[in-house]
Amino acid sequence: MSILVAVVDGGSFSAAARQLGVPLATVSRKVGELEAHLGARLLHRSTRKLALTEAGQSYLAACRRILEQVGEAERAAAGEYATPKGDLVITAPIVFGRLHVLPVVVAFLRLHPDIDARLVLSDRWVHLLDDHVDVAIRIGDLPDSSLIAMGLGTVRQMVCASPAYLAERGVPATPSELGGHDCISFQALAVGKSWTFGAGRSEIAVPVHFRLTVNTAEAAIDAARAGVGLTRVLSYQAAKSVREGELQVVLANFEPPPWPVNLIHGAQGPLPLKLRAFLDFARPRLCQRLSEGAGNLSLSRGE
Repeated sequence: MSILVAVVDGGSFSAAARQLGVPLATVSRKVGELEAHLGARLLHRSTRKLALTEAGQSYLAACRRILEQVGEAERAAAGEYATPKGDLVITAPIVFGRLHVLPVVVAFLRLHPDIDARLVLSDRWVHLLDDHVDVAIRIGDLPDSSLIAMGLGTVRQMVCASPAYLAERGVPATPSELGGHDCISFQALAVGKSWTFGAGRSEIAVPVHFRLTVNTAEAAIDAARAGVGLTRVLSYQAAKSVREGELQVVLANFEPPPWPVNLIHGAQGPLPLKLRAFLDFARPRLCQRLSEGAGNLSLSRGE
């Protein structure tokens, strides 16, 4: 079953052989033996790619469930449910992870010498099961799934600029006035060449002129501090610059609804003690960090 999963996830027998560290012939033979045992073909083989048969699709889903149960049994037998120990994999967005998750993880490791952690910072949504991740911090609305979510707070999408830029070009009082301003596009929050304000029936998309386009929040904030123009980022990304007076928030009354921040995991039933210990430790601390500035600045509307 493990070999079959590796073949499907890797997309080929050779990729599975490299991942598992076994000869290619062994991988091919084991899958063939499995099909012979079941009396059913699981894979369509061609020179270009592999594809699951209908029987293979349902069997693969069962394999994943069974292998997860085996893993749970092994962790229980190894004492992972009796004392916090083992490897813990955590993922979070890059800036939020560096500013807020990393300090919490460092403090957690000081208390648990038998736990080793791997913190994966990425702005893409890492798949918990496929990438073997124990817990993730997600910003934004969550799709329906079997994952378990624990709310931490909210963050705002806010527009800001340097005081020097606003003194020279003026402070926009409404979103429609953005047409007369230079803007900095942070690609993760930009849709086309407009910014959206409000919600529901009052939602409007305002065309803006992007004088500069960047692909990281840090670059957008640095450019805004340098006076290039207005930028839109998430509140925790610019919190320090706003508190220190390097950036000024504008159009706060027109902001779209805040985005939820959640701590999510996929574990069902009894949690491994390492995961339970981390959830109990991290959740109140991340909630506090959000409430103290990552999500709500002094110019917040009480969200």
